[in-house]
Amino acid sequence: MNVILPFLFRCLGHVPLRWLHRLGALAGWAVYGLSPRYRRHLRENLAQAGLAAELRLEAAAEAGKQVLELARIWTKPLAEANALVVAVTGWTHVEAARAAGKGILFLTPHLGCFEISAQYYSAFGEITVLYRPPRQAGLEALIATGRRRARLHLAPADLAGVRLLMRALKRGDAVGILPDQAPKKGEGAWLDFFGRSAHTMTLAARLSELGPAVLLVRCERLPAGRGFHLHFLPPAQPLAGDTLARAAAINHEIEALIRQCPTQYLWGYNRYKGARAERAA
Repeated sequence: MNVILPFLFRCLGHVPLRWLHRLGALAGWAVYGLSPRYRRHLRENLAQAGLAAELRLEAAAEAGKQVLELARIWTKPLAEANALVVAVTGWTHVEAARAAGKGILFLTPHLGCFEISAQYYSAFGEITVLYRPPRQAGLEALIATGRRRARLHLAPADLAGVRLLMRALKRGDAVGILPDQAPKKGEGAWLDFFGRSAHTMTLAARLSELGPAVLLVRCERLPAGRGFHLHFLPPAQPLAGDTLARAAAINHEIEALIRQCPTQYLWGYNRYKGARAERAA
C-alpha cells in the first residue's frame, strides 16, 4: 500500500485531466453500483436536500472525478497544478482582506475540486489548513506530501492544531477549514443541515469570532476536463452572535453554496452519522 499508491498517483499524474475525469466517472459509477451503503447514503442525502433522485448518477460520477483529479494536483509543481484553475470569480474580496491586513478564514465544503483551493491561494500568501489524518495509515504520507507547499502548512485536528490556526489568523495569514466535516464526539453541536440535525463542527465559528474576513470558497469542475473555476464570496449575512449561532449560520451558507452546483457535492459522505445514538444519549 505504501509503495503502490504513490506510484499509481505519479502515473496518473501524467494523464490529461479530461481522461482522468472520464476514468473517474466510470469509477464513481462502479462504486455506486457495487456499494449498497454508499448508494444508500447518496440517495438519502440527495432526498434530504430536496434534490431530484435523477441526479444520483451524475453525483456519483463527479465524486469519482474528484478522487482521480488529485493525481494532477498532488504530484505536480504548484504552478502546473494551479494552471488547472482557468477562471476566478470574487478575487477582489481576497484582495480587500489582504489590503486591510486582516486574516482570512476560508470556508471550503466538500464541493467540486475543494483540494485545489488552498493550493491556489498559497501562490499568493501563507495559508494553514486543518488536517485530519486518514484512517488508512498507508494514505497519510501520500496526502500530506501532496498537500504541502512552500506556503501551505498543515495543522493537525487537535488542540495544538487549533492554536496554529488561531496564531495564523492573528498574524494576518489565511486559514482553510472544511466546515461540513463531521467532528469527533463531544467536539461539535447538533445543528440543522438541509432540514435534519447534523453533528456540526464549531471550530470554524469560533475562529470567526477572532474577527478575520470570512470567505466561502467553491471550486467548480468544468465539463470535458477544461479545468476549474474558483469562486470566492462573502457570507450572504455577516456571521454574528455566539458560537452556536455562527455555526448554524455557516451551515445555511454551505447549503446555499451547494445549491449553486449540487451534483459536485460529496453526497455519499455520511454527514448525519451517529445522529440517532448521540441524540438519544
